[in-house]
Amino acid sequence: MFSIIIPVYNEADEIVKTIANTRAACADGRVEIIVVDGGSIDDTVAVAQAQGVKVIMGTKGRAKQMNLGASIATGEILYFLHADSTPPHRFNLSVLNAIKKGASSGCFRLVFDHDHWFLKANSWFTRFNVNAIRFGDQSLFVSSQVFERSGGFREDLIMMEDQEIIHRLKRHGKFRVINDFVTTSARKYIENGIYSMQAIFFRIWALYYLGYPQEKLLSLYKKLIRKHKL
Repeated sequence: MFSIIIPVYNEADEIVKTIANTRAACADGRVEIIVVDGGSIDDTVAVAQAQGVKVIMGTKGRAKQMNLGASIATGEILYFLHADSTPPHRFNLSVLNAIKKGASSGCFRLVFDHDHWFLKANSWFTRFNVNAIRFGDQSLFVSSQVFERSGGFREDLIMMEDQEIIHRLKRHGKFRVINDFVTTSARKYIENGIYSMQAIFFRIWALYYLGYPQEKLLSLYKKLIRKHKL
């Protein structure tokens, strides 16, 4: 059994498509989809409930929301997916195959839904199993046992929680980058400018590894990024 956990905040315009695309990408129906809302003020909750998935209400913060979803999940495999992303066709079979070959966690490569050479170049680098270029847009699969042993996502991290957990997951088993693609929205790049958005991401990434406090990273994120949801 797969448990697909989707953290959301004000995603009424995206969540129906995400749920439909995720169901269509599954090789069979043995999955549960859990949408974890972080206090949306739009129609996200009602729209998601209408799709017949589990919807639970939590507090804002992607790490908190994903941990909450994992706490009620019944699947032996947890699959964390962003609300504006679509997994590849028959993704659950690809994950099962990776686990049968010894992986306990992993992700897919990434492609954007926008045809721009710079975004294509970004996507090319996601083939490498390097922690520094591993982000939540690529989705994340992990056995429920390894997730529990690792301690889950660090809820004190407002940002970069997807980077931080990879280091701990790798201590508990093999991490595999599957050679297929999650398609994710390029909306932040389009709204903020493709090169500008990449420069902002790199700046925040570098400051995180230099040890800057989360509050300062969050302040910078909100200052520089239009239509942010943090």
